[in-house]
Amino acid sequence: MKVRRVAVFFILLVLVLSSISVYSDEGNDVYVIPIKGEINKATYQFVKTKVEEISKYRPAAIIFEIDTYGGFIDNAIAIKDVIMEINTPTISFVNNKAESAGVLITIAGEKIVMAEGSTIGSAEPIPNTEKIISMWVSTLKTVAEQRGRDKELVAAMADKDIEIDGVVKKGKLLNLNYKEAKQLGFADYISNDYDDILDHFDINYNKVVKINTDLKMNIAKYLTNPYVSVLLISLGFLGFVIELFTPGFGVGGTLSLISFSLYFGGNIIVGNSGWGTVIIFLAGIVLLLIEVVMPGFGVPGIGGIICVIISIVLTSGSIESAMISLGIAIILTVLAVILLVKYGQTSPYLDKIVLRTRQNNKKGYVGVENKLEYVGKEGIAISLLRPAGIIDIEGNRIDAVSEGSFIEKGAKVKVIKVEGPRVVVRKL
Repeated sequence: MKVRRVAVFFILLVLVLSSISVYSDEGNDVYVIPIKGEINKATYQFVKTKVEEISKYRPAAIIFEIDTYGGFIDNAIAIKDVIMEINTPTISFVNNKAESAGVLITIAGEKIVMAEGSTIGSAEPIPNTEKIISMWVSTLKTVAEQRGRDKELVAAMADKDIEIDGVVKKGKLLNLNYKEAKQLGFADYISNDYDDILDHFDINYNKVVKINTDLKMNIAKYLTNPYVSVLLISLGFLGFVIELFTPGFGVGGTLSLISFSLYFGGNIIVGNSGWGTVIIFLAGIVLLLIEVVMPGFGVPGIGGIICVIISIVLTSGSIESAMISLGIAIILTVLAVILLVKYGQTSPYLDKIVLRTRQNNKKGYVGVENKLEYVGKEGIAISLLRPAGIIDIEGNRIDAVSEGSFIEKGAKVKVIKVEGPRVVVRKL
């Protein structure tokens, strides 16, 4: 009797556990992760984070809804790696377009579904050098083989030198619409409905949960765009320069603070940099301010420039992209400063930056002593000119500025021109 009870108990236990297991399998949800807009570091961070969160809930499947013109190859490869490491069934759902880097992300999924009216292809990299094309095509082919896709079709999307009879001619990049993709076996199914897609692939699920990108990630994605980053760096430097030449803390300092905060804040959110990078940058700014306020032998200034460059390099992720960003930013900043100096006096909006008040002799003003008699005369620099300083001519101490280069104390100088109170000298 006791044995019978034990047997019945174990049978009931097995039935209960079986029912729980079946319920668990059937109760799993399907999650939809959108991959839209430019493919960049923010996109990668979003996909990686959401996949890690979803994996904790034992999903029945993950659908990657793709609508992109492409983006950065390295970030697309990183997203591909995330997708291919998922143990759950994955479906790439091209809802509109999957161009350029979007092709790699699409073929990373186990199944490919095209929405009606959608397209995929045109995956040529920029710049399209032989080295980059070779690497990119090789990556596409490898993933296509791993997922059982036609590697020649994928390669033809990235290399216009590849010709496929009846599909694409040499000199043209392959781009397939949803019907062509299905006919060529590149896509597994055509549909616009999640439930229809899941039923087609016999995936049992409880409900479909659509993940939305949050506001923070959307803003970070915009701020880390290379063009926006260059603009922010340029505005930051421009504001810093303006602040140096205006009393108190005003428009320039505010502009610089906002621009650099947005630049580093966006990169911190997407994981390009950390607070250590910000500290290095702030140290550079402090050193530059010390150089301006307390001129020395250039050590603080050089150290400040090095710190700023290092912080930009660490944030950019590569020396090449950092140098391009800095180069463009410096050029834009210099041009902006030149325009401010040249045309600032005629703008009513720049009164706080450019001094427009004038005094002239006709109105009874005598602002400064006339020093035209010093033109052509020689003297000695009795202080360092960086570029302003003091010179001695025939026993007279005169405030002067160098023509451009620094002039050390004790050097012989010659007055080359006088502009109002401004005495310009050149080192002999």
